[in-house]
Amino acid sequence: MSPAPNPVKHYLQFSDLNADDYAYLFERAALIKKKFKAYEKHQPLADRTMVMIFEKASTRTRVSFEAGMYQLGGTVVNLTTEGSQLGRAEPIEDSAKVISRMVDLVMIRTFEQSKIERFSRFT
Repeated sequence: MSPAPNPVKHYLQFSDLNADDYAYLFERAALIKKKFKAYEKHQPLADRTMVMIFEKASTRTRVSFEAGMYQLGGTVVNLTTEGSQLGRAEPIEDSAKVISRMVDLVMIRTFEQSKIERFSRFT
């Protein structure tokens, strides 16, 4: 397998990674999938937490991220804009600062790319 690429702090668009980064990701994904299908325990994200922020609901996105995180040993916190004050009473910038100190990964599904970019600037 290729060596790990440089760590990426934010993945906001396809151009954030280069061809080598994508090759590495696909190799890792194939390895993880092979282990999962062979019922081999592989939990590199044990003791890690991901928050999923949904402004734009999606069953498939939620299930795929949540199942993947659990299968890799991590835990998930699910937030919706209806069930929280994100972007309303609590500015995105303040939420980003606090949330990023409490969790290891943040996944956002929104209607506007600019919200993701604003969030990333304050983590």
